[in-house]
Amino acid sequence: MGFCSDKEYIEFLQTAPDFERMLIGSGITLLKYWFSVSANEQVKRFQDRINDPTKVWKLSPMDLESINRWEDYSKAKDNMLEHTDTNISPWYIVESDVKKKSRINCISHILSKINYEDIEHERVELPERTPSDSYERPERSNFNYVPEIL
Repeated sequence: MGFCSDKEYIEFLQTAPDFERMLIGSGITLLKYWFSVSANEQVKRFQDRINDPTKVWKLSPMDLESINRWEDYSKAKDNMLEHTDTNISPWYIVESDVKKKSRINCISHILSKINYEDIEHERVELPERTPSDSYERPERSNFNYVPEIL
């Protein structure tokens, strides 16, 4: 799509693993996910967006162009994965033709990759509210309220 030159693209593929290694070396947990959608599912989702006035705004010119560039985008993705999928910072592919299933699988995977432990919390007790006699609320007509429709 012309977002960078060939030289910039090659430089990215060469330097991204070093950059990721530096991030991880500084204590950052880096997880990389690629949500894989089949060509047929992508067309179905785009068609659903076109037919839904609440979602049509999500379609960009780049989305529409991707219909004809499916193989080119797939080749670029494969090349990126080949150069940036490293032992220290691997890519995880999420099959995502079924959105709900893919989201649950990804969240489960993220949680399995992050070390955490339960933290003891002190029990919180809500104090009784003691109203003040010195405060009087201003009239509602002094303010602009959002109309209540429900």
